[in-house]
This record gives sequence, C-alpha cells and structure tokens, in this order.
Amino acid sequence: MADIKPFWQNYFDGAWQDGGAGRIDVINPATGEVLAQHALADRADVDRAVSAAQRLHRAGDLRDMRPLERGRLVQDMGRYLSAHRADIAELLTLEQGKPLWESLIEVDGAALYFEYYGNQAATVEGRSVPLGAGYYDWTEHEPLGVSAQIIPWNYPLEMTARSLSAALATGNACVVKTPELTPMTNAWFAKAAEAVGLPRGAVNLLCGYGAEAGAALSAHPGVNQIVFTGSVPTGVAIATAAAQNVVPCVLELGGKSAAIVHEDADLEAFENDLRWGIFFNAGQVCSAMSRVIVHQSRAEEMAARAEAVARSLTVQAGIDSPEFGPTMGAMVSDAQRDRAVGMVAAAQGEGARLIAGGHPCNSAGAFMEPTVLTGVGAEMTIAKEEVFGPVLSILSFGDDEEAISMANSTDYGLVAGVFTRDLDRATRAARRLRAGQVFVNEWYAGGVETPFGGYGKSGYGREKGREALWNYVQTKNIAIKLGAAS
Repeated sequence: MADIKPFWQNYFDGAWQDGGAGRIDVINPATGEVLAQHALADRADVDRAVSAAQRLHRAGDLRDMRPLERGRLVQDMGRYLSAHRADIAELLTLEQGKPLWESLIEVDGAALYFEYYGNQAATVEGRSVPLGAGYYDWTEHEPLGVSAQIIPWNYPLEMTARSLSAALATGNACVVKTPELTPMTNAWFAKAAEAVGLPRGAVNLLCGYGAEAGAALSAHPGVNQIVFTGSVPTGVAIATAAAQNVVPCVLELGGKSAAIVHEDADLEAFENDLRWGIFFNAGQVCSAMSRVIVHQSRAEEMAARAEAVARSLTVQAGIDSPEFGPTMGAMVSDAQRDRAVGMVAAAQGEGARLIAGGHPCNSAGAFMEPTVLTGVGAEMTIAKEEVFGPVLSILSFGDDEEAISMANSTDYGLVAGVFTRDLDRATRAARRLRAGQVFVNEWYAGGVETPFGGYGKSGYGREKGREALWNYVQTKNIAIKLGAAS
C-alpha cells in the first residue's frame, strides 16, 4: 500500500496553500479510521482562487491560445493521469471505499474525458451569416471566463474530469470545490496541470464545506458559470445564488431511474445489468438502476435472479479487491450507510418485502449488504426518493401503458431503460419516457461521446458529448457594413 502523506493542501494561483478554515479529517470508510487531514478553505480562500482564475482569463494566456495547442495540453493531462493510474486508483479506493478495480475504471474514465475534449477543442467553430451584398456577418464562440465546479463525493475523479476537461478545452479558467468526504484524489489534477504546462490560475482546487466554501463560490460575482452535481436542495440553493449574478448553471441533481423489463426480455443477460446498474459503487450512482419495473408474468423469476445476484457479491474493503470480480466495497460514510438502511426499514413498514440484504455488514466500516426489495408499490417512498445505496426495488406492471406511467411517476428524470426483443416497442417507450438518456437492452450503454442530463428535478443542462461544450462558451455576433464597390 502506498504511503499516504498526513496532510494535504489546497491548490490555487499555481501554488499549494493551507486553508483559512483549518483542517478536516478524511476518513477511510472501510475502517472508520482517519486516513489523513486536508486543508479546509474559507470564503477568503475562495476569493483568492476566483481572483487567480480571473487574472488568467483577462490576461488571455489560455483564452487566446490556438485551440489545437490548447487541446494538446488537455489531452496531455489525460495521459498524465493514465501514467499514474495505479497510485491514483489506490488513493481513490482508500478515501471513497469502492473496490480497487472500480477505481482503476474511474481513472481510465477520467483520462478519456481529457482525450475526448482535447480532440474537440479545435472544432468549436462559428459560422458566416448571409445578410446580403452590403454586409459581412459572422459568429464566434468565446469562453465564459471563470467556471466554478462543485464536485460530488461518489466519483470525485471522473466528475471533475468531465467538467474540467470541457472547460479548459474551450479556454475557461476553473475553480473546483472538491467534496469534503473525498478531497484528496483531486490533487492529481493540479499535478497534471503543472506537468503539462497549463498557465497559473487555469486549475484551482479547494476543499471546503458546502455551506461556506460552496456557498461563497456559487454566489461569487467573479464567477461566470457554475457546474454542480449533487442533491436537489443544494442545487436549488446554488441556482438561486447564481441567479442573483445572472450566471448560467449546469445542474445534475440525481435520479430515481427505472428499467422497464418486458415479458420477452432476456433475464439471464439482465443479471449483468443488475450487477452494474445498482451494485456498482455500492449503488452510489446518480443514474443507478434503483427501480426495476417488470412484467407481472416474469416478476417471480426476476426476484429470484436479483436475489441471486445480490447474494453472489462479496462485500469487503475495496483495497482487497484489485481484480475485476463480484465484489462490492464500503459506502462513503456511516451516515450514508445508515440512511440507506433506514429507508429499507421504512419500506418494509409500508409493505415491501425484503428478500436480500437490508442491513449493515457485521464488520467495521461503512458496509451495507446488497439489498433487494419486492412487492414495492409506485406510491411507496422507496419508489420515489433516491436512496443512493445498494438497494434495488422491484415493481410489476400489467401492460405497456402502466409501465411507462410507473417509470414517469417520480419528480426525477435522469436516465431510464427498456429491455425487450421488440425494437418497435422499445422505440415507442423511449420517446415517452421522461429521461435525458434512455438505455435499450443494456444499462449504461453510451460513453463520453453521448450527452447526459436530466428532466424535472434531475436538473438541466447537458454534460458529455459535444453538447457539453456549449455550456462553457457564449456566442458573439459581429456584423460589418461594407463600403460600396469602387
């Protein structure tokens, strides 16, 4: 195991800095023990970081760089992460709890964002607008300036990479508020920025509490755009603060995503979707398959298969799971685990039947058993509210109309799935499901190239794909009155 230094600093204005709010303990969720301490930012630190980003933007060292050159720097950041893959993954597992093999996948995913958006940097082009012989008119896309990015604890590396890479590729300077539960891994972005030669102030990283550093960043008058992934109440607070400064936001606020499984679906193949859909990262995924809505003729078989998948998983410290396999790590904290356990107990009180898991594991650390509930009704709390844990709810339906109605019955609309051999049926359902992304016959189909974002209380704006680039630029129109031909 790598030696973890006892104290980690913030990084802004091109230097490692202590925090004005003191220090915070970072807990290893697999043991409950203190892993290290991290500098904790206050409002003054936020102001200094934003000022550094502003200075860079005004100077134009990043903004005015040829896009091809800027794209190469972004790509180089991804290569740097890949070169340090093993060290980054181990640190991520220790502070977040996921199996080491999952952390390796996350490092690869983070590097892929830098590769993709580095390649896209030179493709953000304007257009010529015909106004007749007497005019020449065109559009340009300019970076917004300072991008504030508030990152969740469940994928601290990949979620930062998703927004940081696109923002840098389009010429913005970034201030990243890292999650206080999992702040250490993000230090690698500062190391990467220095290693590839990004100008000072392009990447600024602050660990701080949401109520202080997060609130200060989202309301800062020097911020030109905000990206946030997290809870609905916090997203509402951030959007409200941003509105005071008339600043655009991209909000990804979670989901209660459903997979509709028809009577003709391949349930044996679907077991793999269950494994990835709800038990990957211990269910702490905004787009997790937290509801399975199965045709009543296959409900009993579905329950048996889901129970078998849950019971097949070994729950253990993530650092003890270096190889891909049927393992699940700790949840991020005792509090997160206890909330999920409490929601399962409440669901049983409403009439749901527990057929697997539902309890903390009999060991130290924030471990929860992989859990399956059957007999869940669409009106139950467990079917409407996000658990953010390894908890699957199984509901049943009688006809297609009922299935779609049940899937659309929550306030969320992040992703959805349809499993059937009938492509016409799948297409009809996909068009009626209130979700920003619909998977057909494979949960998590897609990639960095495909746009991602929600309907309803899952937020607004799109990340991933080319669509994400437009979050970080504004369009300027330039019109010239031409003189008369001589």
